[in-house]
Amino acid sequence: MASVDRNNKMLLDLVRQPGNNTCADCGIPEPDWASYTLGIFVCLNCSGIHRNLSDISKVKSIRLDFWDDSLVQVSFCSLGNSSAKAIYEKCVPAFFYRPQHKDCVVLKDQWIRAKYERREFTGENYPQQAYCSDLFESTLWKKGKDNKQFLKRSFLLSRKDFTLRYFIKEDSKLPKAVISMKDFNAVFQPEKISHAHGLQISYMHDKRTRNLFVYHEKGQVIVSLFNALRATRLAYLQKKHPTLQDNDLVPQITGHCLKEGYMEKTGPTQRESFKKRWFTLCSMNRKLLYFKSPLDATELGAVFIGTESHSYSASESSGRSTRGGRWHCGVTLHTPDREFVFMCEQEQEQKEWLEAFRKVISQPMTSEDYANEATMKRKK
Repeated sequence: MASVDRNNKMLLDLVRQPGNNTCADCGIPEPDWASYTLGIFVCLNCSGIHRNLSDISKVKSIRLDFWDDSLVQVSFCSLGNSSAKAIYEKCVPAFFYRPQHKDCVVLKDQWIRAKYERREFTGENYPQQAYCSDLFESTLWKKGKDNKQFLKRSFLLSRKDFTLRYFIKEDSKLPKAVISMKDFNAVFQPEKISHAHGLQISYMHDKRTRNLFVYHEKGQVIVSLFNALRATRLAYLQKKHPTLQDNDLVPQITGHCLKEGYMEKTGPTQRESFKKRWFTLCSMNRKLLYFKSPLDATELGAVFIGTESHSYSASESSGRSTRGGRWHCGVTLHTPDREFVFMCEQEQEQKEWLEAFRKVISQPMTSEDYANEATMKRKK
């Protein structure tokens, strides 16, 4: 019993040390599981993925399971998260997406498999060549523009001209669309698409946002495509901004939505009836987009959000809607041209939208932001 107590205490002391005090795979604080074959500390969620790699990684709870002397001494005293990362993350390409604890399961699953199962980043293999090849092909299930049916489509990513093309048939010579990396974004949306591997691809078409919703049955295929897209997008940014370092460009590769959800919206005179719309706010391009439903291919409208010094602000608005609206937690977005009035269903939603608007407003504008603002004004 003394040995068990000593080992448990040793593990708890080790997991508090810098490097060990966050999950080796997703970075969440206070991991309470460990892989004794890899010598790393991981969180509960990541430990579940490690269980699927039983030939490589064997995990136990550091609080609830029995640990004998050999497991503790050999596994952790000689390794630990920092030492393991120096081995398994030695050569991670700049473009490769490192998932955080809030990311979807397929991203974390493939990150863990790439590190420990395929050993892609140890320097033994050179997976970067595959992600950065001149052409990257994949067949995906794509949602139809005007219906809910998913059909197989062929996708071709070209590093030579920084484009993604997709074709109706595998033997088609002419693509259905040619998507430039200039205004491109890709983000996993499994809940929205109702598939664990669901990926949303967004780009500009005729000065409006166009969304493609796709998935592949195999997690490795869709995540490989995602990272190939990121590699091509980074190459585009490197050519566009030759003086900037990768550390400055990587945050611009792809961007997550700051906030998404339903709100009710009225018109410019604020006398029109309120209509329920799906809103998406992205801090990377400072745009609030609204759609009739979450899986719409094209936006109904867009609002650019500048800074406070340019007369943009967001405030809470009270009072019940009498123009057909059902919700009563109001948010007013003030812009130089007009006020946009929205209604949220719950106070928590109202608070989250206000925080999201204010976060964008507090960010300094770039030269590209000014250009986007001018373009949107010309559209009106």
